[in-house]
Amino acid sequence: MVQLGTRPYEHGLLDLGSDNYAWMQPDGGWGWSNAGLIVDGDQALLVDTLFDLPLTRSMLDSMAAALPGIDITTLVNTHSNGDHCNGNELVQGAEIICSVTAAEEMAHENPDMMLGLLDAAPTMGVMGEFFLHCFDQFQFAGINRPDPDTTFSGELTRTVGDTTVNLVEVGPAHTGGDILVHVPGRSTVYTGDILFVEGHPILWAGSIPDLLEALDQIVAWNPETIVPGHGPITDLAGVAEIRSYFEYCHGEARRCYDAGMDIATAAADVSLDRYANWGDAERIITILDSCYREFGDETERSEITTLFAQMADVWAANR
Repeated sequence: MVQLGTRPYEHGLLDLGSDNYAWMQPDGGWGWSNAGLIVDGDQALLVDTLFDLPLTRSMLDSMAAALPGIDITTLVNTHSNGDHCNGNELVQGAEIICSVTAAEEMAHENPDMMLGLLDAAPTMGVMGEFFLHCFDQFQFAGINRPDPDTTFSGELTRTVGDTTVNLVEVGPAHTGGDILVHVPGRSTVYTGDILFVEGHPILWAGSIPDLLEALDQIVAWNPETIVPGHGPITDLAGVAEIRSYFEYCHGEARRCYDAGMDIATAAADVSLDRYANWGDAERIITILDSCYREFGDETERSEITTLFAQMADVWAANR
């Protein structure tokens, strides 16, 4: 397997050069997301916060120590998942921006729901064990996410000092309202969860054709540096590898669908040996579910609890 990371994958603030930074959280699994910082003069734009307040506070404190005097004037959330926005309240005074659809989804992804599920986990059998495995390390109490200040559809441009930052909506894909953050003058893209590197991706809302279109947009920009939502810093090789993964899974899902397999049977039948060193292989459930909906012309996405129950069974079978 080709190693797709282009920089050391270590916890903390990574200087990408040209006043671009990334906050890294190995191993990039469930909830361990990346964030980004774009700096020009004494101004900065933050790309995403983290899954809870202690993690976000630690990140912000480290950024302030490394870059004294920097004022984060803008916060962009790439999508609605809590590991990319639950710390928003700590970025005080910043304009908070996301897509219209992401704002709508955030209203339904309350951290209190996570608390309730964690409290109930001991009574939920294998699904409860899986849920604790994924999320027991995070602190969801006391999170009060503010509403975004600005929402948009399509494209939006902001400046940080003299640096242009383009926000481009590409959802539905990973979620309904994903955006890419492109810094054209620095040949850098922050992808949110459009891109997972060296880890199995998740499809909550869109289809594989949707994801491939989003990847096409990244390739069209021809960036030198790509900061994924999870995993190490990469370049176009990382995009090519995830494209290959999606195309393979799409073909395998079609084979299984045409053979009349249900999703659980398909998940056991699709070989992921090529990706054996990627984490969280149970996420193949979300890929197959998306493909089956696509093939059956179904527009309503599956319940998250149903997908987690199916992923829990795959996880339990392989641990």
